[in-house]
Amino acid sequence: MGPKEFFELAKRNGAKMIDLKFVDLLGAWQHCTYPVESWDESTFIDGVGFDGSSIRGWRGIHMSDMLAVPDPETAVMDPFFAKPTISVTANIVDPVTKEEYTRDPRHVARKATEYLKETGIADTCFIGPEPEFFIFDEVRYEQNQHRGYYQIDSNEGAWNTARFEEPNLGYKPSFKGGYFPVSPTDTYHDLRGEMCEELQKIGMSVEAHHHEVATAGQSEIDIKFEDMLRMCDYFMWYKYIIKNVANRNGKTVTFMPKPVFEDNGSGMHTHISLWKDGKPLFADSGYAGMSDMGLWAAGGILKHAPAILAFGAPTTNSYRRLVPGYEAPVNLVMSARNRSAAVRIPMYSDSPKAKRIEFRCPDATANGYLAWPAMMMAALDGIRNKIDPGEPLDRDIYEMTDLELANYPKTPATLDEAVDALEQDYKFLTAGGVFTDDLIETWIDWKRKNELNEMALRPHPHEFALYYDA
Repeated sequence: MGPKEFFELAKRNGAKMIDLKFVDLLGAWQHCTYPVESWDESTFIDGVGFDGSSIRGWRGIHMSDMLAVPDPETAVMDPFFAKPTISVTANIVDPVTKEEYTRDPRHVARKATEYLKETGIADTCFIGPEPEFFIFDEVRYEQNQHRGYYQIDSNEGAWNTARFEEPNLGYKPSFKGGYFPVSPTDTYHDLRGEMCEELQKIGMSVEAHHHEVATAGQSEIDIKFEDMLRMCDYFMWYKYIIKNVANRNGKTVTFMPKPVFEDNGSGMHTHISLWKDGKPLFADSGYAGMSDMGLWAAGGILKHAPAILAFGAPTTNSYRRLVPGYEAPVNLVMSARNRSAAVRIPMYSDSPKAKRIEFRCPDATANGYLAWPAMMMAALDGIRNKIDPGEPLDRDIYEMTDLELANYPKTPATLDEAVDALEQDYKFLTAGGVFTDDLIETWIDWKRKNELNEMALRPHPHEFALYYDA
């Protein structure tokens, strides 16, 4: 779709407004809205100006002017505005040099797709994420000098079996007991169905939706794999649609990995495969039906996993999920079917087209424009250097001793450790200029100053239980 087709689409749908969207460094959408008549085809070349100093992780105030150049290929009708509005995603450009801004996360994903072709190894990287999320009825939280707390509630919460509900009908999924129940225990079937309809309206292919393992409305909606850049764009729509459908139904959604204590957290298992000339490259007669290339790609992801997780599990809360005992993949090993392994080779189909790597450690707080290129770059590093993924772990880890498990490397225990790993292991990301030193340094600096240091300053509510009477 070009600019001409963009305006034709707007006219066919009676669009009165254009909503311009772009993503900040941490993965949040920003937007500004314009009357349709204020744009013409030249806008898709010249862009529109905005203040880059107000965007997290971007410019200082002394160099704040930036341009957002809309990409007409991303145009869809926004499903939530009262006035018919056509939405378009932008690439960010320096107004003086006219160069693309290297801290724009979409630039990283675009550069990654170009670099993949330049390597000659493959021409397409397919990404298939499985984002999980919680649907709550209420959330309250506060942090100040004299008070710090959070409180969540859900009609489905296992803690509400005795709540006075006039009447309380039961049917609350138990802790770790929420996987695949039918109604009336699964109360969110219709809401997820409404979410799926909106996802489909903007072009996404929905594969399935279901209740997840945890109590309190944990859900999953799976979408069909796409090439990496398209999936990055779709992932922004995915979170936007899920949250807004919940909101118009009086519910609230969080992609926070571990909002419920002592229950399973929300991850985003991510499937990745490389193709060339329309043919899959990961299928052959090796372990689990994999090719040498596929196994080396797995080796690269496992080797660089701690650094990848600085982007793929980018919050302090991510590491409340990545702990033993809650089906979280904390072992940096490969397996054909073992869901406690960080890298799994799904065995649902013998088709070469279905052969892929599933990296199970990321969660949906990730910025897809950064996390998925990081995964791809690790896979390419593994292929180039023929990195052995090691012996597969096909045993039930819950039957293994601590001494046996100690022989296997683990995911970082904290965001601190993941950020340190990125600082020490990032050269694989800068190949071909996909990630720049500046972006990586900015990411590390932001995480330490604005998240890690801020968390370290504050008393934790549980510390009062542990130490108040010390």
